[in-house]
Amino acid sequence: MRTIPAMRTLRTEPVLVYDGDCAFCTTSANLAERWVRPRCAMTPWQFADLGALGVTRRRAEYEALWVTPTGAVHGGAQAVARLLLSAGRGWAVLGALLTLPPLSWAAHGVYRLVANNRGRLPGGSPACALPPDRRPPA
Repeated sequence: MRTIPAMRTLRTEPVLVYDGDCAFCTTSANLAERWVRPRCAMTPWQFADLGALGVTRRRAEYEALWVTPTGAVHGGAQAVARLLLSAGRGWAVLGALLTLPPLSWAAHGVYRLVANNRGRLPGGSPACALPPDRRPPA
């Protein structure tokens, strides 16, 4: 997984920020990198310079984030849509569909359902269900 070497420098590619303490989130990011092959850097929020990215810790704890090189931030299902769009091929079609109502509304609902229950999903762990400040160290 590519991490961002120095986020204070000019970024030329988008960044996907996810919860590195959550096994489900990490597994999802690894699968996306392997199968979808998005054109972006991927980093856990725990190792990111969130201030340089223009996002708060609270938001990074709440949802996956797609941060463009210009600083636009897309969260949750829209971050997933942007990831798919960046991959091209058939993935871009799916990503484009996820940006259009009513599919974007449905995608938001599904994302929240998954995010709120990630500790119960395959690849998840009981720690995923805990608030980040109460999770055991990795």
